[in-house]
Amino acid sequence: MRHARGYRRLNRTHEHRKALFANMAGSLIEHEQIKTTLPKAKELRPIIEKLVTLGKRGDLHARRQAAAQLKEDKDVTKLFEVLGPRYAERQGGYVRILKAGFRYGDMAPMAIIEFVDRDIDAKGAADKARVAAEEAAEE
Repeated sequence: MRHARGYRRLNRTHEHRKALFANMAGSLIEHEQIKTTLPKAKELRPIIEKLVTLGKRGDLHARRQAAAQLKEDKDVTKLFEVLGPRYAERQGGYVRILKAGFRYGDMAPMAIIEFVDRDIDAKGAADKARVAAEEAAEE
């Protein structure tokens, strides 16, 4: 029987899984779209849904709860200042998972997980800003 086994272990320890999903949630919040394996995407969805719900609440306690799960302060800031107000009227269903074929090396099923009303320009914006700042510093 498989009672009370409601998550995928993904062949990782609890600490590794916790760090993995903290990093993936931060990347998804920053870029608003990431490509990963299908099982990881399916496990990431409830974590992100709960974080966006905290962002919608917007109070100090919710901010501290989100900061305890995420690794970087910039992700917490974007969650509460951008994503929370964006989904204020939506009652759940903030992300979608799209199947994206199979990985070349090991035929793992791949998926794209993205926010429903995502900002198209958010993906790679931090990298473009960093490159522009480096070029400006060289001159």
